[in-house]
Amino acid sequence: MPDSPSEPRGPLDGPRRAYDLAVIGAGPAGTAGAVAAARLGLSVALLDAADRPGGQYFRDPAPELAALRGRRATLPGRSAFAALRARLAASRVDHLAAHHVWSVTREDADAWSVHAVTGPDGDGGAPVRVRARAVLLATGSQERQLPFPGWTLPGVVGAGGAQAMLKSGLVLPGKRVVVAGSGPLLLAVASSLAAAGARVPAVVEASGYLGYARHPRALAVNPHKAFEAAVHGGALLRHRVPVRTRSAVTRVHGTDRVEAVTVTRLDRDWRPVPGTGRRIACDALAVGHGLEPRVELATGLGCATRRTPDGGHALAVDGLQRTTVPGLWAAGEAAGVGGWQLAWLEGEVAGVAVALRLSGRTGAVPGEHLRALRRRRDRLRSFADAMAAAHAPGEGWTDWLTDDTDVCRCEEVTAGRVRAAVAELGAHDARTVKLLTRAGMGWCQGRVCGTAVTCLAAAARDGGTARRTASAPAPARRPLAVPVPLGVLAALDDPEPEPRDSATPETPVSRVSGAAGVPGPCPPGGVDGSGPSGVASPGDPVSRVPGTTGVPGPYLPGAADERGPSGATPPGDPVPRVPGTTGAPGPYSPGAADEPGPSGATPSEDPVPRAPGEAGVPEPQPPGAVDRPDPSGAAPPGGRRIPAPRAPGGG
Repeated sequence: MPDSPSEPRGPLDGPRRAYDLAVIGAGPAGTAGAVAAARLGLSVALLDAADRPGGQYFRDPAPELAALRGRRATLPGRSAFAALRARLAASRVDHLAAHHVWSVTREDADAWSVHAVTGPDGDGGAPVRVRARAVLLATGSQERQLPFPGWTLPGVVGAGGAQAMLKSGLVLPGKRVVVAGSGPLLLAVASSLAAAGARVPAVVEASGYLGYARHPRALAVNPHKAFEAAVHGGALLRHRVPVRTRSAVTRVHGTDRVEAVTVTRLDRDWRPVPGTGRRIACDALAVGHGLEPRVELATGLGCATRRTPDGGHALAVDGLQRTTVPGLWAAGEAAGVGGWQLAWLEGEVAGVAVALRLSGRTGAVPGEHLRALRRRRDRLRSFADAMAAAHAPGEGWTDWLTDDTDVCRCEEVTAGRVRAAVAELGAHDARTVKLLTRAGMGWCQGRVCGTAVTCLAAAARDGGTARRTASAPAPARRPLAVPVPLGVLAALDDPEPEPRDSATPETPVSRVSGAAGVPGPCPPGGVDGSGPSGVASPGDPVSRVPGTTGVPGPYLPGAADERGPSGATPPGDPVPRVPGTTGAPGPYSPGAADEPGPSGATPSEDPVPRAPGEAGVPEPQPPGAVDRPDPSGAAPPGGRRIPAPRAPGGG
């Protein structure tokens, strides 16, 4: 099984041949789906940001730490996944490790392009494009974070982050670690930290565990879940770790790092009960309030989502894990959080379904196997829904927040600024709050603070009288799922230069749009408005760059010089300038006032009327002449062909 891309070809490094299936994510869902599809004869590419398959749950430490693996707590299912990983290694699946997928585009009705950057941090060089007939999205989930005073202090980590530190680096976040938040992940994290040698003063669960009793059927068909809870509970008893339900960490104390936390009792709506705060000394806090599916790639392609019982958004899929967009399948926590076993089954269902769809096979053996997988998956999905409902954030958690509490860490937006945007500036939703305060405009693009801003804005708007659920904002459609360097975008489909026909030289009078002194239209993606070569035609003694004296370049509203469409200068500019004069370029569009029209008329700002044929004034030309890109690419008589602008991501 290849662990690296093939040889570079052209401007894009990596594999260029078409696969039957591209799987994004190598956790339990993606790995199981890739192995199942390859077993049925499909060619499969498995792309993942990590170095080894396993996802967050089956994360392994670095090889140089192998001698210390005895400190690691044994995870349920590790041996089963080790066997799956061995089947992956023995298969013909191309595992493309350290590939960060930032976009998926449709090439035609039966072909997709998966775009990725490489390297541990996505800075490994030229971009990669993988073509496939179908795509399986197994992108996993991320932690839901609800802020509270002091949550930005060093020593506060996510509950999943603390577990990842222990699994991958065998590092503890502290010596005395309080585990808080909501959800079954807290029990697993606390037992792992205690087994690794940390002192865990308390597990603080905002919900209770009695909510599971409202779903007796889901418990009855999944008895192994009760056994797993008993295993974690027994581990906590052995290490004398108390579990405090209906409580939450409402404040973190410390100057340079965490020194203590305040734990407060909550009512059934997660509002703090006055007078019940208790201070617990610690040097680290691992906190998380459940998980949220990662759906950016799918929603960018138009896939529909569904509201989950805990207020999140997961991809809407049918019984065969198909999304609402033909050719796209989804499995694992992107389709709803439910644990590694459910993710594994969903991935296998999707892999078999894709193979049957693409190969046209309808044999009895694959069909019966698929039905058995679906029955087991449906049982686990019922428990996942019960778990989400039992640990759904309550409607009063925003009462924890003081006005000086940071809600958006990237942009340092406080709860008070969000409340003021609603009460004083008239913001009526989270999007308006974002425009007024910049909350959600930082590095994470609202992935961390989106839920908090949405709930806080709703609470401020309704004056504390309406129902306030901790619902995540509706997923936004973004063209980029992860940060991408501009150089990566520039390298996409870089066209080779067109050969010049030496038998048809250009004349110094009739110049191609974009040559010196002749501003041209700005195609999408253009930088300086010049033509393909950006140089002056033969006979022009000086090759000029657009934007220098006498050669105005294109400017968009809101660009670096802050000139709007009217050409007005920014505040503080001592000399008002007219668009088109020296140093004051104005906006350009085909047929605008500063371009000679078919009649040869000059704009009103030009003090000297000039006739066509004079220096710097091109001859009138009919539509489709050499200074206009022709969509067909055909060259006019006696001129050279100018290719039409290509759309980003095109072939």
